Amino acid sequence: MNIKTKPKWKKTMKIIGITMLVIGVLIVINMTMNTIANKANTDLAASFESVKNGNAVIPQKDDDGNWTFTTDRELKVLQFTDIHIGGGWLSAEKDAKAINAVAAMITAEKPDLVIVTGDIVYPVPYESAAINNLPPAKVFATLMETLGVYWIPTFGNHDTEFYSFYSREKISEYYSSDELKYCLFQRGDESIDGFGNTVINVKNSQGIITQSIFTLDSHAYEGKGLMSIINMKYDNLHQNQIDWYKATVEKNSKYNREQIEHLSIVSSKSEFDKEGLLEKYGNVNSMLFFHIPIQEYGDAWFEYVKNDYQDTDDIKLIYGTAGETGEVIYCGVHPDELFETMQAMEGKKAIFCGHDHLNNFSIDYKGIRLTYGMSIDYLAYSGIAKLGSQRGCTVITIKPDGNFECSAENYYQDKYQVLTGIKEEVTMQDLNPAD
Repeated sequence: MNIKTKPKWKKTMKIIGITMLVIGVLIVINMTMNTIANKANTDLAASFESVKNGNAVIPQKDDDGNWTFTTDRELKVLQFTDIHIGGGWLSAEKDAKAINAVAAMITAEKPDLVIVTGDIVYPVPYESAAINNLPPAKVFATLMETLGVYWIPTFGNHDTEFYSFYSREKISEYYSSDELKYCLFQRGDESIDGFGNTVINVKNSQGIITQSIFTLDSHAYEGKGLMSIINMKYDNLHQNQIDWYKATVEKNSKYNREQIEHLSIVSSKSEFDKEGLLEKYGNVNSMLFFHIPIQEYGDAWFEYVKNDYQDTDDIKLIYGTAGETGEVIYCGVHPDELFETMQAMEGKKAIFCGHDHLNNFSIDYKGIRLTYGMSIDYLAYSGIAKLGSQRGCTVITIKPDGNFECSAENYYQDKYQVLTGIKEEVTMQDLNPAD
């Protein structure tokens, strides 16, 4: 008797169908769990009280559409970097810790402005079980809007991975939307590479610019698509961004000189010090905030190390150390002219970046201050959630005369009290290779 059997192709199709069904079910389950996790952390972000700061300076847009803080007192800026909110169920607990840390430090410091130098989100599947980069961005935005503090993000390499749901352009549209009252992000000149290339000016009551704060897009990886991850080589600032920065500083300096000339004409005070004002403000001071460090961070640090961890004629270590291993400074792979451009300009200059989570130094190098912000990251580096020496914020105080001071503030100080739950126990590891 002949027994009829199903053709092999039918069995194969059945197996494929069942496999696709199982995968589909797993995807739906994963998406549902991610939605629940993001909802919980959004609720956490919305649960804090607004920061009580009756002396906060309220920014206004100038005639060129740039945000401006006008004050005769010190302006307090808080830099955060590499917050790394995963936005998935695997990272939900660590995301909550990151939210708590940021909320605690902002509430205690009461800054006028918060600048985040990239990698707000980290939707990397094996760490977070998510690839959608908008929900974690919304979680962080909810936190900042709830705290009621003015803030501006810059993009890092993880904010818009090639596999992420949303591009830099789309995330930019969200950050610049009317939905966010306190976010000062702007798309920037579309003829310049990147998103979020903007300037925020600090003026005094005489209308003189005392400091220009630049946020720049240091881009992500060399190459496109999958190759960007395989190569793991970082991009950096492009020449048209550097040209725009230089031109903007020159424009602001020209404005200051004209403003001082105008004040000298209308002033009724015989002791009006025109020359003194020109010397102090005729060349505008500038601070740059972006994610990926420039090569000179490495040049400065390695010269310091080579000199047995002692200052040289070109270098003065203000504080901190480099705790990264391997290359230590993970800068962009392309040469750029930013540092040389800044050297050739008048006025005081400074750069603040992130990216290398265990580096936290601030160093004067050939007349320019190079500073790493302290990171938040509980997620990206293996075991980093249990370590604490690197976690915190950078407090920058801009003086009325345009000078500034900055300090690295560790999160585990007593002055930073978590507002929900209990601050986690961590190991305060030694980051200083000189010890």
